[in-house]
Amino acid sequence: MKKEFLNLGKQPIANGFLYEKDIPNEFFYNLKVGFDNKTKLVTQMEYVDPPLMFNENYSYRGSMSTTMINHFKEFSNLFINKDIKVLEIGSNDGVFLKNWNPKQTFAVEPCGNFAKETNELGYKTYNEFWTFDLSTKIKETHGQIDLIFAANCICHIPDLDQTFKAVHNLLSDKGIFVFEDPSLAQMINNNSYDQIYDEHPHIFSVIALNNLLTKNNLKIIKVDNTPVHGGSNRLWVVKNTNSQLPDKSVKNNIEFEKILKLNTFSTFKKFAKKVEQSKKDLVNLLINCKKQNKKVISYGATSKSTTVFNYCGINSDLIQYIIDTTPEKIGKLAPGSHIPIIESQGIQQDVDVAYLGAWNFAIEILKKEKEFVDKGGRFLTHVPIVKFI
Repeated sequence: MKKEFLNLGKQPIANGFLYEKDIPNEFFYNLKVGFDNKTKLVTQMEYVDPPLMFNENYSYRGSMSTTMINHFKEFSNLFINKDIKVLEIGSNDGVFLKNWNPKQTFAVEPCGNFAKETNELGYKTYNEFWTFDLSTKIKETHGQIDLIFAANCICHIPDLDQTFKAVHNLLSDKGIFVFEDPSLAQMINNNSYDQIYDEHPHIFSVIALNNLLTKNNLKIIKVDNTPVHGGSNRLWVVKNTNSQLPDKSVKNNIEFEKILKLNTFSTFKKFAKKVEQSKKDLVNLLINCKKQNKKVISYGATSKSTTVFNYCGINSDLIQYIIDTTPEKIGKLAPGSHIPIIESQGIQQDVDVAYLGAWNFAIEILKKEKEFVDKGGRFLTHVPIVKFI
């Protein structure tokens, strides 16, 4: 039974970048978040229909980030034996696939633009949503899979029971399922409520995933804590008939989450109050910047900033424009807030403050924009508190 603890208000499709002519038909929904006392899962009260989010117009590209390119290369290099069958669920523009042999690597990608690209690269890509029926079709065509991988994808899928049943169906008996998604523990510690948007119907704790995977005849054998996307967990999972035993990382993560009380509703009520305070602090700071005639922009047209801007009621009156490098976003307006997005050619000299819409890539951005900082420019973030960097 889900119990609501946070209301982030009226929100648009987080990656629904649009032109001015599209504004009258823009889709909005009520973003409310709850806690399932049975499974201990943090999940949205109502889910947005997946085709509204994942389609041929999807604009987030993993390969636009050097951080993500290196992340997936390093992970792929962990596998000394590359002579295995690999399937990626949610392959995006192929940033992970490119590390593997196209002859033995397959993909599932519901966004038509990216499925077309990876098919052209030689990776057989199913332009469908991940379901049990699709797993059966793939098994009948290619046989069982040795490595099933998913990055920032499983948390996108409303029906987790069907998701894990489909994995169990396709995974070979000695195969491994590895997936990584934003960490609930890190979201709570960082007060990074912008991890919550339409594409993230769930934010996972290891506690909740352990309950759900066990229910579907799978078991966690290892948990890696990674810094990507503001703090993620990478879970290594096998069939429950596999004799491999969990290492100490599984127990350590569960015990840590119990210390944080991620299995109790009261924790999330406290989190909601911190979110409300963050909203007040950010809006007040931006208003003060405007009173002081400071020019404020945003760095990165991100899903995260969509949540922040719409929850806080921030528009081009407080943030003049957003800079970004993604071709599909440039020249459009940010969802809901309708702040203009322009091509990034470095932060202009007349800018005083740059809000970090892509705070999870802060290290990469600060290195890239060193000249802006050296000349007195300031970056602004709301994670873990509203502050200048």
